[in-house]
Amino acid sequence: MKLKELFVGDTNNTFIQFFRSLFVGGVATLADMAVLILIREVFGISESVAAVFGFIVGLAVNYIISTFWVFAKAKVKNRVLDFVIFGVIGVIGLGLTQLIIEPFAVKGMFGEGFLVSNAVFGSLIPVDKYYIIGKLLAVVLVYMWNFFARKFILYRHTDQ
Repeated sequence: MKLKELFVGDTNNTFIQFFRSLFVGGVATLADMAVLILIREVFGISESVAAVFGFIVGLAVNYIISTFWVFAKAKVKNRVLDFVIFGVIGVIGLGLTQLIIEPFAVKGMFGEGFLVSNAVFGSLIPVDKYYIIGKLLAVVLVYMWNFFARKFILYRHTDQ
């Protein structure tokens, strides 16, 4: 495999797609995190609600870049249906994110999270910033879900 193949041209190679998806996921995660932190810190909205807004921005960024660079050849030819399925996979990822962030949240869906109420990280990190740790953990786990679900549901080709 040539280095150029990692960055240029259409591919069905799962390793190359995974590699490219890491970059796309990184850009989308930065957009997601920026919106999450902005809404939480500037507007004081709960972590759970702010995470939804971050998710929407991250999903849009991810879809646009992914369809042109990571998964250029979709099984679903209808772009609207493709986006809907892409989005449903993402919404499942959002649900997983919410479940992962909840124990780290000061203002979670179910009140104060377990890790916050017990100050698990002691004085190393202020409890009102625990949600960032939860989000970073969610990023890793939800990335794996999103990549493999999209690869095998939307973009798997029979000629591989």
